[in-house]
Amino acid sequence: MTLFPADLDPELYERLIVSGGGALTRKMGIVFLELGAERSVATMPVEGNTQVIGLLHGGAHVVLGESLGSISSAIHAGPGRYAVGIEINATHSRSTTSGVVTGTCTALSLGRTLATHEIVITDEGGRRLSTVRMTNMLRDC
Repeated sequence: MTLFPADLDPELYERLIVSGGGALTRKMGIVFLELGAERSVATMPVEGNTQVIGLLHGGAHVVLGESLGSISSAIHAGPGRYAVGIEINATHSRSTTSGVVTGTCTALSLGRTLATHEIVITDEGGRRLSTVRMTNMLRDC
């Protein structure tokens, strides 16, 4: 498995490598395993991302989902274009208090001006914790 697709825009590649996906992504401990317009995968530790009673924070689910959906949309947009999130929602189905969660981002629609992705977040046992859906507007620079 390769982290980046072979035809990834060199400018986007440089931006992702230099930033590590951005300051918030680094703070959350998100690690990208696979990146592409159609499918992306990343992991995130539960530790350090919990709310007051020890559960993985619902907002952490959304950060992981938005990170994957935004990067996948940017890859789809291609050179000279960028992606801007215009809608995101999350449904939390199950909680977790430890371990590492995995977000798997799958394209639902990849158009010229909009890209919509579904991100399923699972625990180490493969149980679905939440489902995030994100739509990005694709713009010219």
